[in-house]
Amino acid sequence: MNDADPSVSTTTLEGSATEAYRVLARKYRPTTFSGLIGQDVLVRTLTHAFQSGRLAHAFILTGVRGVGKTTTARIVARALNCIGVDGKGEPTTEPCGVCVHCTSIANDRHVDILEMDAASRTGVDDIRELIEGVRYRPTSARYKVYIIDEVHMLSKNAFNALLKTLEEPPEHVKFIFATTEIRKVPITVLSRCQRFDLNRVEIDELSKHYNGIVGKEGASISDTALHLIARASDGSVRDGLSLLDQAISQAEGEITEPQVREMLGLADRSQTFELLEAVLSGAIADALGHFDRQYRDGADPVALFEDLLEITHFMTRIKVVPTVADVLGVPEIERTQGKAMASKLSMASLARTWQILLKGLSEVRMAPSPKQAAEMVLVRLAYTADLPTPEEAIRKLSDGQSLVPAGATAASVSNPALNPPETQAMAANSGGSAQAQPARQPALEPEPASEPQAAARPKLTSFEEVLALADELREGMLRTHLISDVRLVHFEPGRIEFSPGPHAPRDLAQSLSAFLKKHSDLRWMVSVSAEQGGDTISEQRETELEDLRAEVSAEPLIKAVLEMFPGAILDEVVKDDVLVPEPAIESDDDNLDQLED
Repeated sequence: MNDADPSVSTTTLEGSATEAYRVLARKYRPTTFSGLIGQDVLVRTLTHAFQSGRLAHAFILTGVRGVGKTTTARIVARALNCIGVDGKGEPTTEPCGVCVHCTSIANDRHVDILEMDAASRTGVDDIRELIEGVRYRPTSARYKVYIIDEVHMLSKNAFNALLKTLEEPPEHVKFIFATTEIRKVPITVLSRCQRFDLNRVEIDELSKHYNGIVGKEGASISDTALHLIARASDGSVRDGLSLLDQAISQAEGEITEPQVREMLGLADRSQTFELLEAVLSGAIADALGHFDRQYRDGADPVALFEDLLEITHFMTRIKVVPTVADVLGVPEIERTQGKAMASKLSMASLARTWQILLKGLSEVRMAPSPKQAAEMVLVRLAYTADLPTPEEAIRKLSDGQSLVPAGATAASVSNPALNPPETQAMAANSGGSAQAQPARQPALEPEPASEPQAAARPKLTSFEEVLALADELREGMLRTHLISDVRLVHFEPGRIEFSPGPHAPRDLAQSLSAFLKKHSDLRWMVSVSAEQGGDTISEQRETELEDLRAEVSAEPLIKAVLEMFPGAILDEVVKDDVLVPEPAIESDDDNLDQLED
């Protein structure tokens, strides 16, 4: 739900200020298009439509919660039926707010404005009841308006029942749908409506809006506190107003930044920067101390990790576009400390930090103890802070340099349990890959069969040509079975004998025979043999690949990498003349797997 400009009074429509307290989200709900904030495209389009008289019979409004979907629907209903102060007005984008229709709609008691919650009335019977009412003209209003909220919750049958009426409704009927899940609405419904996507409201615009409301409420709030509330609202005007309402209720005098941070479970921004700086410098003891203090002060680990991700993203943007730090509205602490930290960090380090924090955030959310999970992520991040990039690691190995930190013993290198952080982090940072240049490369793929002539069917002289033909004609299922489930016993042009694998379909011989009959110039006999047969194509390729792995593993550079990471294996080897080979290095260590993800 969007909210009104603070200057827009709703006292006339919804009661006097002396009545029971109303939350800010209701008190400052807009009553005209001019009161909507952050929805310029929607306001401009609807304004032109009213002015030109080109009013659609059905609208669908979509967007995240709290951006103004239901509010916009009510404003449209009021604008359609407003008759002005003199009772002679026409549809307008500026409803008068005092006529009988405006006041009745504002108080939710107009008989011709029907609001329906599709989340609770999802069935086809509810829609049939609605359709029955469509036939009758409005009792007193100019238009009968049906507002269906959360329309995506309607059942399939309910949508189908609505289609005909929605396509050709009576002239006196307007439909307005609202949903947060536009993808769940059938395309047949969308094609019959004018669609409006309501945007998230920008932080600066929210801050300005909330500041005006604070003044109207006779309260006071600091700029940083207001910015925190606007940022926490995540583009939702209603969410931000609820937070602002809570902040005003608990504050005595001016609403300050520490009060808002405590309310939201956020850590002090400067402390968050200090925590990240300690982690990225490898000072894990200091980092855990910072985290523990913030946790004791009430900081939520999830919110803290979201802040760390936000700071990392901000510093990355500074590396790419330095002027980002000087944009108006960026807090001073982020401008100064963000620029200082970004200048000391490489892009590879920031990207690595983002990936570990992002993975760690999900771990913190799912862990039985969020605090323990957060500490483990911080430890992981600290031990990967000063690692070389994959290119630097390969260059050092090529130059005969050691990747082991100064002071480490030979025993710690050979035993991963004695020195796990460096080895694990190195593999994670490098993406588990290293370059190899084998002396030779067996053919892993059969040579493709020659292109079939347009006027003649191909002559198949080998099983590989049969496989290539299936690939060329996009017979994917048949090709898969030929590779994995066929143990060839005998092959000659016109005759194939094979032993089927355990996963081969029963009709594989018949399917292959029909395929060859259709696409070859010979009459083929395909039969299943009781003999064992040779290896499948898949097994042959795996054997060739294992031989190649053994050859590549003997290369000095690859051998050095494997010795640095005990338990690692070569996952893939690519032909040197096709692509620069990057055989992946995988580790059985659970912590390393987490880092690689």
